[in-house]
Amino acid sequence: MPHIELKYSDDLLINADEIFEVIENVINQHDSSSGVCKGRAYPTGLYKHTHILISLSLLEKPHRDDNFSQELINKLEKEVKKIIQQDCYFSLSLNYNLSYYITNQHHVEKSC
Repeated sequence: MPHIELKYSDDLLINADEIFEVIENVINQHDSSSGVCKGRAYPTGLYKHTHILISLSLLEKPHRDDNFSQELINKLEKEVKKIIQQDCYFSLSLNYNLSYYITNQHHVEKSC
């Protein structure tokens, strides 16, 4: 399950949910085994220069090689920038979690 984090200056008028959807769609077009993406957005009022930093984490898999990664990050940059309607500094990071990373769901049984 990929994970998206958006960190941005709060003068940047963006729709974080829309960015989450676009990123999830691009990833799944590129790799249908990816599934849903978790996402968090962190706007901040304390910053220098209008900017956005998008960090995307995926699990390592054999088919996610250099070519896959470069195509994915190029497509993500293109599609996300279509949404941003202001000048800003833009950063996008694609990271791979190592083998010793757990991602799953935690369910709590409810008693009657």
